[in-house]
Amino acid sequence: MIDVLVLAAQLAGASPLPMPPQDWSVLRPLPLMRSADDSPNLSGFVRAEVKAGRCTAAIAAAQGWTLRIDLAVLVGPGAQPRRVVPRAIACPSVEQYAAGLVSSLARGNIAAAATDPDTWYRTSLTFSWPA
Repeated sequence: MIDVLVLAAQLAGASPLPMPPQDWSVLRPLPLMRSADDSPNLSGFVRAEVKAGRCTAAIAAAQGWTLRIDLAVLVGPGAQPRRVVPRAIACPSVEQYAAGLVSSLARGNIAAAATDPDTWYRTSLTFSWPA
């Protein structure tokens, strides 16, 4: 999949944003000041993708379904997200949806005192819905 931001930066002659390291376990957790709203509305899109058969990464349990996705976030100056990279789970639409959610959640919500500019951090989202 072509990263549109990287391609645009290359066409403009700018340096592309770096990629996260291969080993995400070395990344510190993203220090958010407020956690994500655990609203069922956030899981609706993921549920629809699973139901339509476009995503098989969800796990069924007695209480319902869950799907967890890990993401790496490049924090720039002013503790603002510069880039969000989802770990591939063979569900591109869900990966991009999660990246967009984390990007929105992180804007103005990263503890500046706990971050270093131009550093990668890790976070995750877990989507869940009843069976």
